[in-house]
Amino acid sequence: METRYDPSTDRYYDFSMKRVFTSDLHLDASTPEVFVGFTNMLQREARRVDEIYILGDLVEMWVGDDDDSDFANSLVNTLKLASAHAKVFVQHGNRDFLFRNGFCERASVELIADPCLIDDRILLSHGDAFCTDDQPYQEVRELLRSEQWQQNLLQKPLQERQEMGRQMRLQSTQANANKSAQIMDVNAGAVAEVMRTSGASVLIHGHTHRPGDYAVRGNDSFRRIVLGDWQDCGWLCRQDGDELRLECFSLAQ
Repeated sequence: METRYDPSTDRYYDFSMKRVFTSDLHLDASTPEVFVGFTNMLQREARRVDEIYILGDLVEMWVGDDDDSDFANSLVNTLKLASAHAKVFVQHGNRDFLFRNGFCERASVELIADPCLIDDRILLSHGDAFCTDDQPYQEVRELLRSEQWQQNLLQKPLQERQEMGRQMRLQSTQANANKSAQIMDVNAGAVAEVMRTSGASVLIHGHTHRPGDYAVRGNDSFRRIVLGDWQDCGWLCRQDGDELRLECFSLAQ
């Protein structure tokens, strides 16, 4: 372990870790090219790094760990193969908030909280909780993340849940089409507040599909690294010791 003193926080940190962070793959049976790109990335990076973090929206829709489709089984097997070489962590997004222990055990991955602080300096989040200007979305998010709502849903037959999921996706697409771009982005004040309270100097998140490396309002020493969605290319943030960099790569690689 390589520790180093950071005078800005008066702490020692482990700078020897190699990690990659990704999010917003929105994997689906109808997008096999993205699935292949994801599989290739996992196979490549699992032998290079110590840990892999998937910060939400790994799939386009997940309605229960009892999904026994070919797609679900392929996803589980792909993650399990990668976890044999590197630790794989998964965070809930707004598409896959029904990942539970059954999925994690089958795939040999670990579910982490949102937000999650690592190395006492890097805060990980899907990012949708910071979109506080979109109050209707936050109200729906609170409902969907409630234990009672999820329990009621999971008691329904799988086929009924799948149809409900398709309807919810359609409604979400229609609702977002009528919202301004600004209202669907993170609120700068909400981001600054969570970084102050957590003690983090770096925030890594997805959700907004606006990749970039940004300063945080009110403190230029804070970094906000936003992961892109896997549509035209694949996105990840690479940590090599104390260096963090955003990378975009061809899905055909």
